[in-house]
Amino acid sequence: MNRFLSLREFLGFLEKQGEAIRIRHPVDCRLEITEIASRALKEGKPALIFENVREPSRPGGPSRPGGANFPLAINVFGSEERIRLCLGESPAELGERLIENISRLNPPSSLKGIWQSRGLWSRLAAFRKVKRRHGVSQEMVEDPDLTRLPVLQCWPEDGNADFSSPKNFSGRFFTFPLVITSSPADGRYNVGIYRMQVFSKDSTGMHWQIQKGGGFHYHTAEKMGRNLEVAVAVGADPALCLAAAAPLPEGIDEMAFAGFLRGSPLPVVRGKTVGLWVPAGAEFVLEGIVPPKERRLEGPFGDHFGHYSQEATFPVFHVKKITRRRNPIYHASVVGKPPKEDKYIGDALQEILSPLLRLIHPELRSVWAYYEAGFHNLLVVAVEERYPKEAVKTALSLMGEGQLSLSKCIILVSLEVDPKDFRAVLREIRMNFNPSHDFLLLPGVPLDTLDFTSRRMNLGSKIILDATPGRHGRGLINQPPIIFDDEKVRALKGEFPEILDAHLWEDTLLAIKVANQNTESRAQRPEENPQSAIHNPQSEQSAIRNPQSEIRSLMERLMHHPISESQIRIVATVSPDVDIRDQEELLWGIFTRFDGERDILFAKQSLDNIRPLYQGLMGIDATWKLGYPRPLEMDPEVVKRVDDNWEKYLR
Repeated sequence: MNRFLSLREFLGFLEKQGEAIRIRHPVDCRLEITEIASRALKEGKPALIFENVREPSRPGGPSRPGGANFPLAINVFGSEERIRLCLGESPAELGERLIENISRLNPPSSLKGIWQSRGLWSRLAAFRKVKRRHGVSQEMVEDPDLTRLPVLQCWPEDGNADFSSPKNFSGRFFTFPLVITSSPADGRYNVGIYRMQVFSKDSTGMHWQIQKGGGFHYHTAEKMGRNLEVAVAVGADPALCLAAAAPLPEGIDEMAFAGFLRGSPLPVVRGKTVGLWVPAGAEFVLEGIVPPKERRLEGPFGDHFGHYSQEATFPVFHVKKITRRRNPIYHASVVGKPPKEDKYIGDALQEILSPLLRLIHPELRSVWAYYEAGFHNLLVVAVEERYPKEAVKTALSLMGEGQLSLSKCIILVSLEVDPKDFRAVLREIRMNFNPSHDFLLLPGVPLDTLDFTSRRMNLGSKIILDATPGRHGRGLINQPPIIFDDEKVRALKGEFPEILDAHLWEDTLLAIKVANQNTESRAQRPEENPQSAIHNPQSEQSAIRNPQSEIRSLMERLMHHPISESQIRIVATVSPDVDIRDQEELLWGIFTRFDGERDILFAKQSLDNIRPLYQGLMGIDATWKLGYPRPLEMDPEVVKRVDDNWEKYLR
């Protein structure tokens, strides 16, 4: 295992391995870094260290120095290899070894089991913080001036940014802050990553979504009428960065877990103006308070669902002091339409932690949350059914556990199926899924704060698709393949002019790209795009009065088309901006744009007393709808600038 004590130590190691490069060409912290980082990640480039970060003084005008010449690191965890170098082994190996060692120690333990698990003991011994009197994170102690830091504006409409005013920092967000809090009730620590919009030189928003540890601490402090002390580390050792992103059970200290990941305890020092322990090796530490009952409008922000999450009120962080190294490195990340850096972080963490679910659910073999769908929107679970519908019981249990409680769609498959293999998952749906007893809709339940499809913040619906064989067996296993060639696509387009393209996935999912006037008109005239209807009841009423009637009519006609007799299981309509022949695009285009309660229909629907009965083809309207926030698009001028300078950045 590698025991990196700081971000800079890890970056130096990555440079020696050819996994990080320095960019000396001047770049703007507004938008340009986002475009460069996004392209670099998609092309498999190394992590980037920008040494000359600047910001534009006005649209189209000359740049001026920005960020007090602090270098900026991004895409630090943007590959499987960099994650492996951070951990010293692959996440999957660590996860499996962890569960194997724990299983050996289950009573009755033996001397042999204890000896075979000796490698685990050194990691467990490191599961703690070690307190120091001094740390390099406090070499400099300064009054707050956040405008001196190279805080990014990632997307054009972030914070409703005003480019005409160089003093307007509304579009700037801390994107990789490690927010440290302690529970006022029991003193337990939490470290989480929550975006922070810069409001002024000494205040930011604190985007505590539901089911977040820092938000729970603030809830307790607010009930007590107390300020909540907060410290924010920017640029910490890589193990702490991963730990802060991990979906740990409530009450588990991420700083202690960071010690476990790297195999040595995390050194911490007492804050200068707060009573919190903070990482001794951090690049920056922001110290301050979040007062009770104070809220401020925050957003929009280009989020990892690939759309803007819209404005809403959140608590306010007041910075009292900034401590830092003498020559710190600012750490940032970019989220947006996948793939982005969070793909590699999220995949690594679930490979480490998901095996532990087997301790609670012996029937569970493996789980996989799809980054393409923003992780929370699609979870596939492989289960061994020992009695009828045990898999559904497992799904309902998972929907009540920690971060998994935010899962919107769970698909259940048998234990022989790899949940990571979406094509194999589709084949299981084709063979085993019968909506009359394998589809479950849960309306009016907690939903990810970033999910906009229900138009109710933090509330929406969830669905479960049971594709395990169960007592019904594999009914279609001997069916011949469905012929859906280019000729069939042309015939379908001729019959339905609104269809732009169609593609059949594994004889199971027919993806149909349709002309969607709402999407096209808004993409062409963004200035006419009003704020989302998500948090506006009047706008929601308007959206209800003007439903997607044409799309819904098309879907109903498809449900009763001869195509429905071909044993295709699901038809999903998507908007023109989705490439239905690319799996990554397809998963993003479907699972970020439908609400189960609003947008799913079946060929036949009825009621048996109060029990809904579903039969036949399942339809999903995953088109972009009025009231949805806009998908993320980069400013064309920035795209051209990066095109023109691409070779200069990477030379």
